[in-house]
Amino acid sequence: MTSDVTPASPADVAAPPAPAVGSATKETLEDYTLRFAPRHYRKWSTGVVAVTALGGIAYLADFAIGASIGISYGTTNALWGIAVFAVVIFLTGFPLAYYAARYNLDLDLITRGSGFGYYGSVVSNVIFATFTFIFFALEGSIMAQGLNLGLGVPLWAGYAVSTLIIFPLVIYGMKVLSKLQLWTTPLWLVLMVIPFVYLLVSHPDSVSSFFAYQGEDGAGTPNLGSVMLAAGVCLSLIAQIAEQIDYIRFMPPRTPENSAKWWRAVILAGPGWVIFGAIKQVIGLFLAVYIIANVADGATVANQPVHQFLEIYKDIMPVGVALALAVILVVISQVKINVTNAYSGSLAWTNSFTRITKRYPGRLVFLAFNLAVALVLMEADMFSFLNTILGFYANLGMAWVVAVASDITFNKYVFKLSPKQPEFRRGMLYAVNPVGFGTLLVAGGLSIICFFGGLGEGLAPFSPLVAISLALVLPPVIAFATKGRWYLRRTDDGITLPMYDDFGNPSDVMMDCHVCGQRFERPDMCACAAHDAFVCSLCLSTDTHAEHVLPEQRPAVV
Repeated sequence: MTSDVTPASPADVAAPPAPAVGSATKETLEDYTLRFAPRHYRKWSTGVVAVTALGGIAYLADFAIGASIGISYGTTNALWGIAVFAVVIFLTGFPLAYYAARYNLDLDLITRGSGFGYYGSVVSNVIFATFTFIFFALEGSIMAQGLNLGLGVPLWAGYAVSTLIIFPLVIYGMKVLSKLQLWTTPLWLVLMVIPFVYLLVSHPDSVSSFFAYQGEDGAGTPNLGSVMLAAGVCLSLIAQIAEQIDYIRFMPPRTPENSAKWWRAVILAGPGWVIFGAIKQVIGLFLAVYIIANVADGATVANQPVHQFLEIYKDIMPVGVALALAVILVVISQVKINVTNAYSGSLAWTNSFTRITKRYPGRLVFLAFNLAVALVLMEADMFSFLNTILGFYANLGMAWVVAVASDITFNKYVFKLSPKQPEFRRGMLYAVNPVGFGTLLVAGGLSIICFFGGLGEGLAPFSPLVAISLALVLPPVIAFATKGRWYLRRTDDGITLPMYDDFGNPSDVMMDCHVCGQRFERPDMCACAAHDAFVCSLCLSTDTHAEHVLPEQRPAVV
């Protein structure tokens, strides 16, 4: 193919930057919401990025999920379900985390070039945004329970408090969140581990009781249907990898000197989050079984993390101290995760809104929107129907994440049907790519029908397998059928400067956007269709008349 745009030379990028204009250019506030995360901003070490990303998994919902599936299906089925969850999450999360860290893009930008197209990924972005407010509401409900128990705050007021305190913490994005996660993690670890270790040492018989537990109705006989139902609830967390990626995209460039540390950080903070998540689910079930067996009316509160920790703390220390520590643990945990839910949700909603409307209102508008929706869910007592809402949501999350992982693994690396380097810029991609978009519709739709018994009650427990299997197989099948036709609208962005450095990292060469007057690094830029100049990805996104968008590139006439 040949370019239909006059190539640019290095000399063309030497012009001084124009003054800043508009909220869209305040990137320290907007945290590169819709963009490639530039090297000059990524000043954190691999260790700091990894700890920040893992700080977001301090949530207590894992304890509630582990307890809920154990109470419903018994210990054996729950443990196997957790194992299925961990394997699926790790295998699908690895290629996504690698792409985010290597190319410094969030999951929506990766999704665009991995089978969905520029507008097709809006659907998956809404799925992820929904994930953030569902889990914000879940975590906020747990925090409200803690405030109610420890301070007597009414639940409705606790919901409001747990929402409002998050807003100021998320305003400045990664710069503040990295410090918050780093400072609070040691105390959180100590408070979380104490009850589990205490039970193992002082009540060793609790281990045998744990493995013998048959669930609330005593019907916990091991069977595949119950295992898959338990796994389906756990797999609602599959979209957590997108939240991990919102931090991992700030990894420093990989070089021969830092390669080992870089890989450890990416694996640990990327797919490795599920190791910690699975451990927390097992601990949550362990504590729930102990409370059911040893606390009066324990069955009514066994799946509530604040009561799980309070009851164990009370065995170790005075009631007042136990109550204070339980509340502190809940507040720290919920703040750590809900700043991540709010941050990631604001990115996702802003991204979708901007592409659809060609207007960029700023990330903070959608930060407020995400918090408002979460508050409504909390006031509606979503905690009472936790298993159903998570089991339903898991089908959509799995269809999306597995489809992207399949495209990266098979279409990019095995079959070479998809361009290996990710693409996210408007004009370079087709509006919709049937490879990923079609997979999401088929896999998500059929798995949801299966979940609600539309394919027969006997198959209902296996809706996670339907989602995973179809999302894994369909991307290469559709890519072969379409011959990879719908991945790239163009192969040339009209700029002669290389996109990557000698180590394969995105280039840090700065260029001027003639529309907003700001300077951005090479991967964020395209040649302008209407002027002999360059335009940044956000200005392309907000170009209402497509004046600057490069035309579709046709094969050269021989």
